[in-house]
Amino acid sequence: MPDLHWTIPVARWSSWPAAAAAAPDIGFIEPIVRRRLSTLSRAALKVAHDCVGEDVAAVRTVFASRHGELRRTTDILRNISAGEPVSPTAFSLSVLNAMTGVFGIARGDRSPASAISAGAETLGYALLEAHAQYATDSTTPVLLVYADEPADPAYGTIEDEVQGGALAILFDAAAAASQLTCTIARGPDAADGSFAVFPTQSQAVHHCLDTHASAAWQGADATWQWSWHHGAA
Repeated sequence: MPDLHWTIPVARWSSWPAAAAAAPDIGFIEPIVRRRLSTLSRAALKVAHDCVGEDVAAVRTVFASRHGELRRTTDILRNISAGEPVSPTAFSLSVLNAMTGVFGIARGDRSPASAISAGAETLGYALLEAHAQYATDSTTPVLLVYADEPADPAYGTIEDEVQGGALAILFDAAAAASQLTCTIARGPDAADGSFAVFPTQSQAVHHCLDTHASAAWQGADATWQWSWHHGAA
């Protein structure tokens, strides 16, 4: 695969750390639904809502997570193994795109939504998907939501394990203040020495958004790099 390079206009972004002492405020979700949500979904919905607010009527959503609701799924498997009944609600909320459904229903928004999981490169490929959707139709904003948490210890050591937390980025040319440039460079000498390298993609992207300094993540076959540019083209 050749090197890839793309730029997306960033209107706003929001993050939620896994180590936060307080619970995410998702008061916009009905209580009957809210009490059934996992910590992961709550964090994802929190940052998603912070990004779109009340002023974005319709938004296409790209949800990304390496493990998704793996902990909920693991509990379901344990119930099955123990011969215990499985909750239909737990099952319906265990799928990767559960958060997008809850978010769309809460907003009354029927815009398209997709879900992506691509191992350690999940966030990077979600950014590529968001770019593809935005390039196809720039009239409707695209919301990228990334949320993850480490896998249950029952699965043993996970290579390139994720860092917990949630991140949302709204791509909208009409409200953009700056641009995020993403690059996939392949080959042993592909890395730019001026880019700070981080252990996970989420740490690298968050660093770029927060400090406006370039950041990178080194994978087995390629180096992913992100840089910030003030002002939309």
